[in-house]
Amino acid sequence: MNEVRRSSRRTRGQRTKRRERYFLRKDVPDDFSTDSDFASDDSFSVSPSRRSSIDFNYSSLFEHHKSSTPIRSENEILSNANQASIRRRDHLYKILVIGDLATGKTSIIKRYVHRFFSQNYRATIGVDFALKVVNWDENTVIRLQLWDIAGQERYGNMTRVYFKEAVGAFIVFDCTRVNTFESVKNWKADLDSKVLLADGSKIPCVLLANKCDQPKEGIVNNNNQMDEYCKTEGFSGWFPTSAKDNINIDEAARVLIEQILEKESILNVNKDGDEFYIQDDNQERANGKKKCSC
Repeated sequence: MNEVRRSSRRTRGQRTKRRERYFLRKDVPDDFSTDSDFASDDSFSVSPSRRSSIDFNYSSLFEHHKSSTPIRSENEILSNANQASIRRRDHLYKILVIGDLATGKTSIIKRYVHRFFSQNYRATIGVDFALKVVNWDENTVIRLQLWDIAGQERYGNMTRVYFKEAVGAFIVFDCTRVNTFESVKNWKADLDSKVLLADGSKIPCVLLANKCDQPKEGIVNNNNQMDEYCKTEGFSGWFPTSAKDNINIDEAARVLIEQILEKESILNVNKDGDEFYIQDDNQERANGKKKCSC
């Protein structure tokens, strides 16, 4: 009798499994064995017919999964990621905004960069800066570093420092004051003498006849004469602009960017480090480059 009791005793783990199976019996199929004594402590006893059915279902499911989702190696995944990703180019260009005092240079920059206009601007002292980010196309981002040079700086010696490494310029005059237009030739000569491209050519420059919303004076009223003047003096073009009414500012900037991009090979920005490429982590891993951990 003692031997029978001893043989029927189960460990605590076995009793726990039996309790779990008892409460799960409602989920067990009819052809599962529900005897009190299981074939083993680790598995159910399944009838042969049901076992073959289960084996068939699992086998078919596994085969379907293999056919629908083939196993790919890590190199294949990275290669596909590299092909799908787009290599984006980011350019940084230094642009000068120069012209006589009170011609509206700061107002133009504020309108272009920050999209607002104010009548209350103090005269710029020395130089001021602004950054404009332009999504040129889906692969190219252009950052314009706009240097707002004070109008009186043309008479000083600092312009050579300010002009250094610039790749484009705006010269601004007030179309309501003829004397500011007469100074344009001097600004252009000063610019051409102090900054040149790598091949010795002049940097692209666009002339802006600002405050065109007001009555104009001089040859700015004659488009043909202005076109001939710009051609003679080496301007990339000219635009009547108004910072107050937001007239032609974006268009003038677009023309200047186009002129700069046409000279991209001359700028040699890759060598100077002004152009860089944005890559994701998969591209860096595929190219064997270690990711910076700083």
